Amino acid sequence: MSSSKSLLVGGYEVVIGFETHAQLATQSKIFSRAPTAFGAEPNTQACAVDLALPGTLPVMNKAAVELAIRLGLALGSHIAEQSVFARKNYFYPDLPKGYQISQFEVPVVQGGEVSFFLGDEKKTVRLVRAHLEEDAGKSLHEDFIGQSGIDLNRAGTPLLEIVTEPDIRSSAEAVAYAKELHKIVTWIGICDGNMQEGSFRCDANVSVRKPGAPLGTRREIKNLNSFRFMQQAIDYEVRWQIEQIEDGHAIQQATVLFDPDTGETRAMRTKEDAADYRYFPDPDLPPLVIARDWVEQVRAAMPELPRAMAERLVRDYGLPEYDATTLTQSPAMAAYFETAARASAQAKLVSNWIMGEVSRRLNAEERDIAGVPVSAAQLAALIGRIADGTVSNNAAKQVFDALWTGEGSEVDAVIEAKGLKQMNDSGALEKIIDEVMAAHADMVEQFRAGKDKAFNALVGQAMKASKGKANPQQVNDLLRQKLG
Repeated sequence: MSSSKSLLVGGYEVVIGFETHAQLATQSKIFSRAPTAFGAEPNTQACAVDLALPGTLPVMNKAAVELAIRLGLALGSHIAEQSVFARKNYFYPDLPKGYQISQFEVPVVQGGEVSFFLGDEKKTVRLVRAHLEEDAGKSLHEDFIGQSGIDLNRAGTPLLEIVTEPDIRSSAEAVAYAKELHKIVTWIGICDGNMQEGSFRCDANVSVRKPGAPLGTRREIKNLNSFRFMQQAIDYEVRWQIEQIEDGHAIQQATVLFDPDTGETRAMRTKEDAADYRYFPDPDLPPLVIARDWVEQVRAAMPELPRAMAERLVRDYGLPEYDATTLTQSPAMAAYFETAARASAQAKLVSNWIMGEVSRRLNAEERDIAGVPVSAAQLAALIGRIADGTVSNNAAKQVFDALWTGEGSEVDAVIEAKGLKQMNDSGALEKIIDEVMAAHADMVEQFRAGKDKAFNALVGQAMKASKGKANPQQVNDLLRQKLG
């Protein structure tokens, strides 16, 4: 659990637990051979098994189990050598069988934790479990004709439901946890993480209590499909629950939805408990047995995990923890950094540029790092020219813009074409500084009288006289020498 003290809201402690449904990146469904591709015409990807036609039997998808093992290894969980599938019974139009095949008493992934940074503080959220289950279909409401339809394309799609302990204590912490989990499942390739398409769906169980009191009654906010809405929904729900308690009302356990248009949550139905689902072992599926050598094979094929990579970047490149965490947001960003850092031998400067200018341009154009138009080799060459004094930082941004837009491809050629080479000639710089000091004798006297701001003004005049081409550090050093 988080090591820090809980933040109080209006004298109440916020308690949050998460349930996240990660759609597994398999080609076929969890118990059938029907495809899982998103966006097909309704009911074109549902086979007899998904429709629960008489006589059909489910067959376990081995790839889905392997992806579950991968997550368990990434989160330090116990992989159950034998787990059991159960029937979760409820009636809803998009559930053809009248029950969902899930895991209840013995899940495949047990325990584990997710660690992340909130600002400079490390937080850890414990996991209860991650269990395999099938997705339901989807109800489509056509308001313009006053009818609803059922699309069963999604029915049977493999899900891994990841459940936390109630360790989260604020909406900001909840978002940080969800982002870290999203990073992990995409990093290890078990889920594409597309929240808009429903591949990564978060439910937040929210309650409040006075410090030291027993846990309050929780309300579950369903299907939060963006990190921004997640924070808004939790903040509203916390305020609403506190207001209800302060007004003398008891909180009723319920499932609620968040309306982004109003910024409010609204009750959808009373919340069921496990007993309401009448779980019992599925008689059509034998226990799922996972051999230890299979787990070790999966472990051997695992990529370096983001947390471990961040620690290595700190150790090998001397980066601050913040930089290393930021650069390991995705495998593509980490690879981009390492390629540029090795080529330029300027790790911190590379980090600054990726977190600054590169990220700014990517965000403005809504691009991913995988589609960055300036290659790691080009960035390394540019940073090399900053490090050896060929160009100033301001001139380097002009070179970067030219590379980004395709105006040029070779760093040195762009520098020459645009006349951006920095002036490093001491004799020429001394002449400029002498002229500036003569023309601004008043600033010289002010500096000698103890006004430090006058020095910056003189540097500015020297840079202006050189049309921005003077090496700022050389200007500083020569000016200080001449001023005594």
